[in-house]
Amino acid sequence: QVFKMQTLNCMRQLCRGRLFGVPIHRAFSTGTTGIHEINPEGSDRPNFPGSRSSWTEKLEFIQPDIYDGIPVYRVMDIKGKVIVPEQDPKLPESMLVKMYERMTLLNVMDRIMYESQRQGRISFYMTNYGEEGTHIGSAAAITNDDLVFGQYREAGVLMWRGYQLEDFMNQCYGNVADPGKGRQMPVHYGSKSLNFVTISSTLGTQMPQAVGAAYAMKRQGGGNCVICYFGEGTSSEGDCHASFNFAATLECPVLFFCRNNGYAISTPTHEQYRGDGVAARGPSYGIATIRVDGNDVLAVYNVTKAAKEISVTENRPVLIEAMTYRIGHHSTSDDSSAYRSVDEVMHWDTTQHPIARLRTYMTDRGYWDSNKEKAWKESCHKKVMQTFAAAERRAKPNWRLLFTDVYETMPPNLRTQLEEMEAHVKEYEDYYPTANFSQEPVDLS
Repeated sequence: QVFKMQTLNCMRQLCRGRLFGVPIHRAFSTGTTGIHEINPEGSDRPNFPGSRSSWTEKLEFIQPDIYDGIPVYRVMDIKGKVIVPEQDPKLPESMLVKMYERMTLLNVMDRIMYESQRQGRISFYMTNYGEEGTHIGSAAAITNDDLVFGQYREAGVLMWRGYQLEDFMNQCYGNVADPGKGRQMPVHYGSKSLNFVTISSTLGTQMPQAVGAAYAMKRQGGGNCVICYFGEGTSSEGDCHASFNFAATLECPVLFFCRNNGYAISTPTHEQYRGDGVAARGPSYGIATIRVDGNDVLAVYNVTKAAKEISVTENRPVLIEAMTYRIGHHSTSDDSSAYRSVDEVMHWDTTQHPIARLRTYMTDRGYWDSNKEKAWKESCHKKVMQTFAAAERRAKPNWRLLFTDVYETMPPNLRTQLEEMEAHVKEYEDYYPTANFSQEPVDLS
C-alpha cells in the first residue's frame, strides 16, 4: 500500500513537471525549458534545434586552422618573474613555502622510489618529474572536501592534502600497513579520508565516474565540486567524450583537468590528435575552457580557483588544459630515449622546470635562500630514506586476505579454494617465502 502511494505521488509530480521536489528540467537536462523556441515574427534566422546559426549562400567548409589557437594563461615567465603584477595571487609566505616544500619532497621521493624499483625492491613506479606544478597549483586552489578522481600521475595532489610519506611507501611496497592490503599495484593510491578516489589503471574510467559524482553533489548542494585529472592520451578514449557531453548537458560541477605533458607513453601529441589540442574541444561541448602554463604553479592556482568558482556557482563543468612536459619516463616499464632525444628532455628540465621557477619567485621576495635550500634538501632526503627503510622492513599482508572482503560471509566454494591453497602452501612451503608474510590471524568467518 505504501509503495502504491509513493508511485502515485511520483506520477503526480511528473504530471506537474517535478520529480523528487526538483523541476525535471533541472534534474535531468540543461536548465532550459527543453521547448524549441520559435523565431519572432519577421526574423529570418535559422530555426533548427541544437545550433546557433545564420544563413549563408556561400559554400564554404570550416577549416581547422582558421584561428591562431587558444592562448596559454601565465603569471610568471620561464625565469620566475611576474609579468603583470595584477595577476600575482600574492599568496602568503607560509603557503608558498608549503607549495615549494611539497613539490621538492615529491621530487626527492620520486628519485628514491624510482631507484628502488631499478634495484628490484618494488615492482613498478611512475615519477612526476616536470609536472609538480600542475599537482600542487591545482590542489592548493580547492579544498579537501572537493572530491578528486586521479589518473595515475597525481601523487602531489595527495601529498598536498596530507597523505604522508609512510602512506606512499606502504602502498608501493604493499605491506601490512597498506590500507589496500597489497592488492593494488604501486602508485595506485587512494584515501577515503582525503576524498581521493583510488586509482585505476584503465584509462578514462575515472571520467564518467567523476561526472556522476559531480551530479550527485549538485543534487545534494553544499558548494563543493569534483576535479578529474586526465592526460592528453586519455582524451582519445571514448569515455572522455561521453563525460564532456554528460557533464555539459547535466550541468555538473566538475573540473576536467588535462595534464598535457606531450606524450601518451611514447605517442607524441602530433600523432595523438589534430587541431588545437584538448582545450579546443571544450567550447564545442558547451564547456567553459581555459589553457594554462602547467609549469607556472601560480597560474595553475589562479585558473583552478576561478574554475571552481564558476563550477559551483553556475553548476557547470570547466575544462582546464595544463600545458607541461613529462621529464621522466612514462613509468619504470618505459625507456623514453627510444622515442625522444636527451637534448629535448634537458631543455625542459633546465629551462622550464616548475620547481626552479617557483624558487626564483620566492627568492626574489626573501622567502627562500641557499641556506634554506640546503637544509631542506638534506631533511627531505633523510626523511624519505628513513620512511623507505621502514616500509621495506614491514611484512607483507597475510596471504589469506586474498579470500576476504568480497562476501560478508565466505561462501562454500571460496572456503574450499582457501583450504586447497592452505594445503598447497603447507606441502610446498620451501617454495613460498611465507616468513615474509604477516602471521597475524585473519577473520575468515
